Amino acid sequence: MAPAADREGYWGPPTSTLEWCEENYAVSYYIAEFWNTVSNLIFILPPIYGAIQTYKDGLEKRYLAAYLCLTAVGLGSWCFHMTLKYEMQLLDELPMIYSCCVFVYCLYECFKYKNTVNYALLFLLITYSVVVSIVYLDLKEPVFHQIMYGTLVSIIVLRSVYIVLWVYPWLRGLGYTSLTVFLMGFFLWNVDNIFCDKLRALREKMPPVVGAVTQFHAWWHILTGLGSYLHILLSLYTRTLFLKHRPKFVFGIWPVLLVEPPKNL
Repeated sequence: MAPAADREGYWGPPTSTLEWCEENYAVSYYIAEFWNTVSNLIFILPPIYGAIQTYKDGLEKRYLAAYLCLTAVGLGSWCFHMTLKYEMQLLDELPMIYSCCVFVYCLYECFKYKNTVNYALLFLLITYSVVVSIVYLDLKEPVFHQIMYGTLVSIIVLRSVYIVLWVYPWLRGLGYTSLTVFLMGFFLWNVDNIFCDKLRALREKMPPVVGAVTQFHAWWHILTGLGSYLHILLSLYTRTLFLKHRPKFVFGIWPVLLVEPPKNL
């Protein structure tokens, strides 16, 4: 670990339209933003386990897609922060849009009969994804992506609040925890952007391991990864309750949802 300063590294000069507050190649010659890279493990490993459990429980494939989309975001973000290349940036940002569209579909279809497909909603979400992708590839303006992503997150939040307030109020703890953790990540994302110069100056005076705690974009990954994972659990719990399954939480190293089939009457 070197003193806080941007260095040259394996992947060459950045070509991305965004760079974050972490010092480039300060930890590893092969990883541009070390902490912003490894923090993506929370997007990768727990959702893989969730996808395996969903497959074992024989649940609807839309939730398998939700877990795998979250993993795709983590893999794309890993590649982006490791290289700071524009192509890898797209591999991070566009899956954020696609995964949120999957989350929206799952959440808004929680109270439909099994094996039904809402083709109108599917068409709307696919169209949204395609239009956002085309416009973003043309504009290359990060603020546009952030607004489009924020719009989807707002839709998800509104639907989640409806469910925990008026449909399944005993899920408020899970719903509010997911939202609070995500908002904490968003807060730290803004702190990292606004006070970057001060954070870099502070890290120069701190031991490297202690300074790593001030890598708030990495905390954004950790907290939004956890918040997104908990959201999938909320959506899946709501869906399986409606289908009269018997979902239950198991809290070990990581919270998981086990779903037993309905009892035969």
